[in-house]
Amino acid sequence: MKFSPNICLIALCLAVFTMAAVGAPLGSSVRPVIPSEVQQIICVDYRSLKNSETAQALKAQLLPENVKQFETALKAIGIGPDRDVDVLTFISYRQAKQGLKVVGVAQGAFPIKTVLRRLRFQKVRPVKYRDADIYPMSDGMEMTFLDDSTMLFGDGGGVRGALDARDGYVTTLDSNPDISNLISDVEGGSVWSVLDQKGTQNMLMSALGDASRLADYETIKKRILGSRYTMNFSSGVNFDLDVVTSDSVTAATLSSLVKAGMLYKKMTASPVEKAALEDVSVDSDSSKLQMHFKADDKQFQSLMHTSLFEAVSR
Repeated sequence: MKFSPNICLIALCLAVFTMAAVGAPLGSSVRPVIPSEVQQIICVDYRSLKNSETAQALKAQLLPENVKQFETALKAIGIGPDRDVDVLTFISYRQAKQGLKVVGVAQGAFPIKTVLRRLRFQKVRPVKYRDADIYPMSDGMEMTFLDDSTMLFGDGGGVRGALDARDGYVTTLDSNPDISNLISDVEGGSVWSVLDQKGTQNMLMSALGDASRLADYETIKKRILGSRYTMNFSSGVNFDLDVVTSDSVTAATLSSLVKAGMLYKKMTASPVEKAALEDVSVDSDSSKLQMHFKADDKQFQSLMHTSLFEAVSR
């Protein structure tokens, strides 16, 4: 499975029109399977999608293909994603000699006895990996239950790498204070993400467009340390992004570059896109770049059908 460069924005859109902001912290069975070489964590409160027709429409339009495959595979073994899954967490991490791996963790009320009975009936046999039973799923994915309410899934190498972290064969998230510190400020949100240094640098280059070619960006790029976002829906759509840097001068310079990038985009933007960009505020606070976006539901629905939205969400 692969994430597109701006997958965080796709996941963010999955819960845009929910009625309440229920927190989605990492579960006690999730943290141990996250290797220390984590690039990005995305956590989505899946319950938030269930009661909104607009959210379901967004989900159908924007849901990454690998998640659609996962949902299909779940249905085949007797799990209803909309009924049984509460929280989905996606983890991308770097694995020595194998590059970037992506796994997902689903938390919910799973009918495990029914699932195992169906797997046996379908003559699907698990492969033992230490004490874990790993079951093949469709489209080359595999899955294992971490406990009665937590399922780990992904390709074989990704799943085994995550289990290696859980079993103490590689270091875990707790050995990565940079990412751990980013998580602590956002995991109360119903949709949130953290991104490491390299991922943040790439994300900003994509977001800045022509402005990333300015000499100032090359000068400060190495002093960008990571980023995090969260969203709440108590009054329209509120999106807050922090980019953590090494010092206040870097944060202020980056703020100026992002504002320049927004000016570039406004030059070719449609009226709806220009209106959306007007609702984006950018500033710096100490060593952080802070970006805030607020829109009502109607405005966001208009933005959703523009080329700007298509560009940032793919």
